[in-house]
Amino acid sequence: MNSITQLHATTPEKLTEGILDGIRKEIKSLKKEFQPKEPEDFLTRKETADLLKISLVCLHDWCNKGIIKPYKLGNRTYFSRKELVSSVLSSNR
Repeated sequence: MNSITQLHATTPEKLTEGILDGIRKEIKSLKKEFQPKEPEDFLTRKETADLLKISLVCLHDWCNKGIIKPYKLGNRTYFSRKELVSSVLSSNR
C-alpha cells in the first residue's frame, strides 16, 4: 500500500515551481469561469422612471406596448434592473 515516488534530475525548487505553475493555471481558469451571482434588484415605478429619465406616463405607455416588463405584487409594480439594462442595450443595436 505504501508507494514511494522518486524524482530524478530535479531540484526541490524546480518541483515547487512546477506545482505552483499548475496551481496558478487552475486559479486563472477558475477566475475566468466564475461569475458571482448577483441578487435580483427590483425598482419601483418612480425609481425606474428616474433611471430611464422618463415620466411615469411614458413608463406606463412602455409597459402597455410591451417595451418593458412590469412585475406586480399586490397593488405595487416593480421592474427588474437587469431586464431594463438588457432591453435598453438591445434597443440601441
